[in-house]
Amino acid sequence: MPFQRFSPADSAAAANSTPPPGAAATYRPASRLTVVLLIVALALVWFVPLGWRHLVPSDEGRYAEMAREMLLTGDWITPRYNGYKYFEKPPLQTWFNALTFAWFGIGEWQARLYTALTGFAGVLVAGYTAARLVNPAAGFAAALVLASAPYWQLMGHFNTLDMGLSFWMEVTLCAMLLAQRVGVGAREARRWMWLCWAAMALAVLSKGLIGVLLPGMVLVAYSLIQRDWALWKRLYLPSGLAVFFAIATPWFVFVQQRNPEFFNFFFIVQQFDRYLTPDQHRPGPVYYFVWVLLVGFLPWLPLGWRSIRHALAQPRQLNGFAPGKLLVVWSALIFLFFSASHSKLVSYVLPVAPALALIIGAYLPHVSRQAWRRHLVGYAGFLVAGAIGAVFIARLGDARTPNGLYRDFQIWVFAALGVAFVMTLAALAVLKRPERGVLPSAVVFGAAWVMLCTIAGAGHEVFGRQSSGALLAPAIKAELARLPAGTPFYSVAMLDHTLPFYVGHTMIMVASPDELTFGVTQEPSKWVPTIDEWIARWNAGGPALAEMKPDRYRDLAEAHVPMRVIASDARRVVVEKP
Repeated sequence: MPFQRFSPADSAAAANSTPPPGAAATYRPASRLTVVLLIVALALVWFVPLGWRHLVPSDEGRYAEMAREMLLTGDWITPRYNGYKYFEKPPLQTWFNALTFAWFGIGEWQARLYTALTGFAGVLVAGYTAARLVNPAAGFAAALVLASAPYWQLMGHFNTLDMGLSFWMEVTLCAMLLAQRVGVGAREARRWMWLCWAAMALAVLSKGLIGVLLPGMVLVAYSLIQRDWALWKRLYLPSGLAVFFAIATPWFVFVQQRNPEFFNFFFIVQQFDRYLTPDQHRPGPVYYFVWVLLVGFLPWLPLGWRSIRHALAQPRQLNGFAPGKLLVVWSALIFLFFSASHSKLVSYVLPVAPALALIIGAYLPHVSRQAWRRHLVGYAGFLVAGAIGAVFIARLGDARTPNGLYRDFQIWVFAALGVAFVMTLAALAVLKRPERGVLPSAVVFGAAWVMLCTIAGAGHEVFGRQSSGALLAPAIKAELARLPAGTPFYSVAMLDHTLPFYVGHTMIMVASPDELTFGVTQEPSKWVPTIDEWIARWNAGGPALAEMKPDRYRDLAEAHVPMRVIASDARRVVVEKP
């Protein structure tokens, strides 16, 4: 099966493309009602758990608090975090989160809604694109692969910037693929390319220059490898650039006008120094993202290499474009780009997930029933082995995260593995109906991994409840309500990413600005540089609250600093001036 729909004139080229050995020959397409019911079921599983967990540090609390402050201050141009200027990232997600708070109130599920929406929409976009490029079976399979990939599934349920970035980069990629199909009229192609340019602009507003840099690098690399120079004539560059700059430019102009220091910090420090130097203290070996993708696409690993070979084997279209090869170049180049970076986080290579889903989805309908049965049997054994390995979770723990939390989480892991195992057996049972091919069985298998991630993700609340500080918030809020408005709340030699959101109160940094160094440099009157200066303020001023780590509290108590504890846990102590 070729990767691209061909016109009759393409038959000679199509004759050179053969399906994999042992490929299933016939498919019975799912009815429209079945597809709608599956989408509704996925939506329920996808969105209902958003409010089941507290926000966890650091990203979830940071971006929720930034949106809360944006909503309350009404300043939609200058992002602030904990009251300080914060220019590390553009504001697109903060805008959406602030709007969500305005419409639905301030809370956990509201903070995660934009991320969840972009993740869910990414599944639909992958399915639509593959259906138009190949056929409905491939579209169904691509959506299934992306929805059940743990990488995409889990990242779609945490309030981080990378899912929004990945979605807009996915739209960039898919709009390009759809615009370059053979037989597409000039008007339709132009609209798809305008969408491609608009999506790149929104990707830039999501996380910076990589939103346009990475697609540009992919296009150049693809053109050099394939010698496809004609593609550049079909990009609608003049009108496309106009669309791009009309969307991407205004915020950068306005924020620079209000904050002359913005340009150097955002573009030089955050965009270039962050990638080229280890200053962000996020190191990792060159193979760091190998393990991320292996775990992130765990249910589909055995199909990975064969899917890539299948994509590379497809012939060019009549216009010279090779969509399968573009997808491979996209995946490989983004992977290598971040592998070479001095700053690494698990979420950085998420933009490759939709491309991999399209590649695997185009191949999945061709897998033979025998090969798929082996796939299911192997994963049933893997889940059993995972349950055996989960026994050792009960041995973990330290002072910050007590052993009891791991033992509670172990129950959720056993439940997740058990449900996935039973559903994998059900997928084997469905496979006994040969007239429908492997896709119905693959749906049950994919659902098993969706449920595994959902149950295990919900179980993470046993950790999140503690790390978020939400359990301390009622006592702190009650004390703040008793004190005069404007009572200072100090953060002594630490930056708590979640407590300000739950307390609804920003904090004054003391001694260690952490990632707010730029903000305190621009507004030095808003922080306290040393512990001694803070002690002097604490002793001389009126009512005040402070948060600190337990060991810091013990040191200050031994120094006879007057403090009354109003809330504490294993990670933090909140005190009031007596």
